[in-house]
Amino acid sequence: MFKSLKGLFSPNNKDLRKRIYFTLLILAVFSLGTNIIVPGAKSITQNLGFLDLLNLMSGGSLKTFSIFALGVMPYITASILTQLLQMDIIPYFKELKEQGATGRQKINRINRYLGILFAFIQGYIYSVAFMGGTTVEILKTTIILTAGTALLLWLADQITNKGLGNGVSLFIMAGIVNTLPSTFITAFNELIVADTFNQALGIALFVAFVIAYILILVGVVYMQISERRIPIQHSTRTDSSYSKEKSYIPLKLNSASVMPVIFASAITSIPSLIAQFINNSEFTSFVENYISYTSLTGYILYIVLIFAFGYVYTLMELNPKEMSENLDKNRSYIPGITPGEKTASYLKGTISRLTVVGSIFLVVIASIPIIFSNISTLSSSITLGGTGLLIVVGVALETYKQLESSIVSRSYQGSRKRRRRR
Repeated sequence: MFKSLKGLFSPNNKDLRKRIYFTLLILAVFSLGTNIIVPGAKSITQNLGFLDLLNLMSGGSLKTFSIFALGVMPYITASILTQLLQMDIIPYFKELKEQGATGRQKINRINRYLGILFAFIQGYIYSVAFMGGTTVEILKTTIILTAGTALLLWLADQITNKGLGNGVSLFIMAGIVNTLPSTFITAFNELIVADTFNQALGIALFVAFVIAYILILVGVVYMQISERRIPIQHSTRTDSSYSKEKSYIPLKLNSASVMPVIFASAITSIPSLIAQFINNSEFTSFVENYISYTSLTGYILYIVLIFAFGYVYTLMELNPKEMSENLDKNRSYIPGITPGEKTASYLKGTISRLTVVGSIFLVVIASIPIIFSNISTLSSSITLGGTGLLIVVGVALETYKQLESSIVSRSYQGSRKRRRRR
């Protein structure tokens, strides 16, 4: 790991360092934007409920109502919608999926347009629900929030094309990382400085809080890198015989990553948004008593949605039938499994079992902050691990892999050039 990173400071990787500096500069712009408040707006003092996850991923911008309050979530919502439409729901989207790179470019363009449309709708709902005011003021705030999302999408493209990593994912990660220092500072103040407990107990509780955070982080990293390797063999005909080369199909334990939690949170946040929008006391009471995650029924609904979305999203990403067909095209097979239908059935069974374990892991991770907030006397701004850490770890690992592969590839090309000179 560290050997490959040493190559980053090689003279041959000067352009790679520039890409890193460019990425850090754009992330600094994002951090600055999260502190620029919409003109005339005030911080939201009420509990956001299920919107807390969206607030977390925008770096607390929703709570402060900054120009980046919507973050990149409207684009992610659009991406989720187009992914679902590719599952034989609308033939046009399925055709785009089968067109390869050209189709992906068209889908990405559609995602951008839909993302800005969703940002306008979402910004209007937030403006009415949390800010209020005249129609002109609401439209003004809505346009500012939509422009903030549009700017973030453009900056994300700049990172993807000129920087390092996926721009949208890095913005989500940066938003979560932005809130971590304030979380620990607030915990320190409430446990030690505020004299809520005696000094020794307060220090012990704070140390326990930090240790629990580290243990959750280690567990998340372990689960994110865990995978099930299915051995496969490639048969290549030669003039005299068959030569067999053995390799693996790596199936991640948590292939869906954090997407099921985001899906579940997005759906369960809709009633809360409607309640804020219509301002009806009876409907608001119903949402708080039966749909909010603090209630038993709301928590059960949350878990069921995570399981359902985890299964569906994993089968969308890892289609057993397509994997079986690709093995046939490459003249490959799984030892002991007949190619064709039986291979697809075997892969589906394996993926399904992995999905169950991965979904249980997601439920545990998503439940930790909920349980912690119910048993803890600390303020709601203090959370223990959970979905945020899962996102940070996933994005960090993917970015590191991209950086490492770039360094290894460049060092390999450099060694080949030196050999030619000799």
